[in-house]
Amino acid sequence: MLATPDSFRSVCTKFDVGKATAWRCLLRVVKALYKLRNVFISWPTREKAEHTWTKMEQQYQFPGIIGAVDGTLVKITAPKVHPEAYICRKNYHAVQLQVVCDAELRFIHCYAGQPGSVHDMRTFMYSGLQQKCNEHFFPEDSHLLGDAAYTIQRHIMVPYRDNGHLTAAENRFNKKLSSARMVVERSIGLLKGRWRCLLDKLPMTRTDLIPRYIIACCVLHNICLLRRDEIEIPILIGDPRNNMIIELHPLDVNVEDRNGVLKRKNLTRRFVE
Repeated sequence: MLATPDSFRSVCTKFDVGKATAWRCLLRVVKALYKLRNVFISWPTREKAEHTWTKMEQQYQFPGIIGAVDGTLVKITAPKVHPEAYICRKNYHAVQLQVVCDAELRFIHCYAGQPGSVHDMRTFMYSGLQQKCNEHFFPEDSHLLGDAAYTIQRHIMVPYRDNGHLTAAENRFNKKLSSARMVVERSIGLLKGRWRCLLDKLPMTRTDLIPRYIIACCVLHNICLLRRDEIEIPILIGDPRNNMIIELHPLDVNVEDRNGVLKRKNLTRRFVE
């Protein structure tokens, strides 16, 4: 059920079980995987963080990266309660999944469940990542890479907004960041390519259970990578939100952090040829 967009009727016919039995089995497995989320999805230690930023700098010449953050939409059946809140900009019902991955495409932080209409930056705040933006979780002044949907901070590096007047150095910075940030696009593509219930549509209306199913798939994603159960990475799944400007709520971190802006300028100078 998680690996294919198959229906319960089809699966029950193949395994000769009743629909209620199949539903209980699936729910039991999902609950077990969800309980293991903190075992298989965990923030890196100092040693693992150093391994990640060393590998990322060798590959992309961008220093201090311990991960890349991005969000994606998971299509769902219209919920019974407040279905209008779950309608995304593409005009279908969806929930948000935010992930942070390392150089090996493993997830080090996952958060799911916000309605599809919620902006990425608000999801970032509710996920607990904003509270982790300090020296304890980001040693050696390291940072995550994000796209233009996020706000520049000391520990979150985002590209310069292209207003048509970017300098050559700023354009080089954007290209370096975009190239390095592709790891999170690949990790989401691999997640949805392997667990295709997230690629198609979750046939569920209970918004209390939907996040557990999504996180269970993220746990399985990490288990497969740890067991080196590899598949060919599918074509990257584009997300139309990246090119949309959405009004931010006053609660969101929508003011550029001065330390983050200064840090980005210092990094930009490093890419001057």
